[in-house]
Amino acid sequence: MEKAAASLSELPQLKKVLVVGSGGRENALAWAIAKSQEVEKVYVAPGNGGTQDQLTCHRLDIQESNHEEIIQACISLQINLVVVGGEKPLAAGLADQLRAAGLVVFGPGEQGAQLESSKNWSKDLMKEANIPTAKYWSASTEKEAQDLLSKINKPLVVKADGLAAGKGVTICSSIKETREAIKESFSGKFGEAGAKLVLEECLQGPEVSIFALSDGETLEILPTAQDHKRLLDGDQGPNTGGMGAYAPTTMLSKKDLERVKNDILLPTLYALRKKNINYRGVIYAGLMLTKDGPQVIEFNCRFGDPECQALMPLMSSDFAKVLQAAAMGRLKSAPKLKASPLKSACIVATAYGYPENPRKGDLISIKLNNFQHSPIQLFHSGTKITEEGKLLTSGGRVLSIVSQGDSYNEAFEIAYKAMNQINFHGINYRQDIGYQVRNKDK
Repeated sequence: MEKAAASLSELPQLKKVLVVGSGGRENALAWAIAKSQEVEKVYVAPGNGGTQDQLTCHRLDIQESNHEEIIQACISLQINLVVVGGEKPLAAGLADQLRAAGLVVFGPGEQGAQLESSKNWSKDLMKEANIPTAKYWSASTEKEAQDLLSKINKPLVVKADGLAAGKGVTICSSIKETREAIKESFSGKFGEAGAKLVLEECLQGPEVSIFALSDGETLEILPTAQDHKRLLDGDQGPNTGGMGAYAPTTMLSKKDLERVKNDILLPTLYALRKKNINYRGVIYAGLMLTKDGPQVIEFNCRFGDPECQALMPLMSSDFAKVLQAAAMGRLKSAPKLKASPLKSACIVATAYGYPENPRKGDLISIKLNNFQHSPIQLFHSGTKITEEGKLLTSGGRVLSIVSQGDSYNEAFEIAYKAMNQINFHGINYRQDIGYQVRNKDK
């Protein structure tokens, strides 16, 4: 206890925090940060229809692209810590500008955010650092990509080089499908993000998400999670931003995690440092567990969504101080990160027409009165409140129900029962989230 108290005293007071973003990830981060006894207020810019429902949380009507207004708000509100939630403001250099204004920021600068904002840059970094990943080729024109495909002569994974909201990846099962994916990308399907492509060999195996908090020198690894990308049950349908998740996974032992840390995460941090990048934020490694061991599918520079929603309820009230310590380059001064031994289940409800053309403006009905004593959380994503106080859909992924239990079965049973009490026109959610672990634990 004395050691923990001493560590805490080394960090400055943390009274006011700003979370930048409007999705479920930011809703969950604000909720977790607000659990800290030291934190008095959590602001979210621009937030969503669920921000005000959370204790000590307040919306700021500032778009994440309005860097100057965010900086001015931080100064006038005397913000002690800024947590930048999404990849777009990070790639646009918001963290750099905030730091230049003298603010403490959790989130990498523009250079570090290239881990996610440029697939080609990220793959080159992995190659330089000898990090296990799929063989890849880069192409800047359709002809170059099609010629490469003819030479390789097998189905490939086609990835837009830039940010595409988690939808810029096509896993192809035939050469014909690969050709079509290349053509679509260069025809503008992903806008500027698809102006350059990375073609990859297909890896085989289950996927898992690993999140490490970095202070630029050291790492703190969070519990693992598993996302479900496809829209429909049985992993069918188009890729989405994520339809649900659970944490922790059962696929990696402590020994496996240590291997991932030593073979993937630390070499990545050292490779960034070699480029004079002081990376303070999340290193999110999407891994495939192949027969040859874990390999990196991609890196992201922020918490995953919806993995973040599944993870945050497992974090202790010290989580905010750990983020502060990482942002200050002082993880060694942080309280020891503690995670609940419970299992956490997250189910995402999406709007009619998602992911291609989600409809907005549908009235949302939420009747969770019977769940007041259940371990559930409701995290909003694409929602807004009208001047009359009505809650409406305003995005593709509308909200998430998250629950915890002693077993995966218990956690998912509670979550699905709660989801049945939520309704809006065209609501869609998968019935099989967590199929990898449900009915397999006691």
